[in-house]
Amino acid sequence: MLSGKELILATKPFASEIRSKSWLYTLSTLSLLLLALAGVLFLPHISLRILSSILSGLLIVRMFVIYHDHQHHTILVRSGIANAIMTVFGIYILAPTSIWKRSHDHHHKHNSKLFSASIGSYPVATISKYRKMATGEKFAYLAIRHPLNIAMGYITIFFVGMCCASFISSPRRHTDALVALVLHITIAALVIIYSGWQTWLLLFVVPFSLACALGSYLFYAQHNFPGVTFASNKDWAYDKAALESSSYMKMHPVMAWFTANIGYHHIHHLNSKIPFYRLPEVMNHFPELQQCKRTSLSPKEIYSCLRLKVWDPEKGKMTGVKGSTY
Repeated sequence: MLSGKELILATKPFASEIRSKSWLYTLSTLSLLLLALAGVLFLPHISLRILSSILSGLLIVRMFVIYHDHQHHTILVRSGIANAIMTVFGIYILAPTSIWKRSHDHHHKHNSKLFSASIGSYPVATISKYRKMATGEKFAYLAIRHPLNIAMGYITIFFVGMCCASFISSPRRHTDALVALVLHITIAALVIIYSGWQTWLLLFVVPFSLACALGSYLFYAQHNFPGVTFASNKDWAYDKAALESSSYMKMHPVMAWFTANIGYHHIHHLNSKIPFYRLPEVMNHFPELQQCKRTSLSPKEIYSCLRLKVWDPEKGKMTGVKGSTY
């Protein structure tokens, strides 16, 4: 049985894209998204427009994972056309490249470390640290991890967190965040003025709310699930963080398609250079990767993940906190 660096090296042959597939999946997803958005504008019946709006949200999730792979330099490397497409998409989804790449790279390098900055991830405190927090600090900590914050990710995580906070903290570095905010607000206002609030609701609010809520929850649950482990900085190891602190989220094939295989998250963290469309192939190839920590999108599993708040070093597991509903 392979483990550690041996396992990472063994996955290296799969860490190469099939260029034609990368373009096929990127362009087909983008085309379907544009068609769905066009359906919101031009389909004659309100029920069809609502369906197009929901479909748009799900396709945004798929396109975001493709964007995420591109930002890892996993697919479509050194393509000027791909760079242009992804730059525009990053601005569209309120996760511009200057913010997403920096924060997500930090997340991969520090995933499941107890005492590192929670850049690009949900904060995790030990139970003893939580008990020492002031009331305001406890409230802020729990608010970030609260289901409402995840459900309202469009506003709280992407609009405010990704764009507003990043631009305020470093205007020169994150000019693209300001561009994203200005364009988002301007286009939304124009849609309301010329097409009405219902079109704005179906073209902006529903797709972005659905996509950002689902994306925020996926990111949360893939590192906050029963059985997850966290380590002090001195005990941390990259391979252990990938396999013990990242989940395999089992999904229906349709949802796996819409999420572009992001459920194979333990493999992605083990080797982020494996393209999303090769992750199932890697899991099937290595028995070691099939013996992984799992979760799913079932209501029971969602509840189990959301109730976890703090790390208990003595019990070696995440747990809830007294007095917190969620």
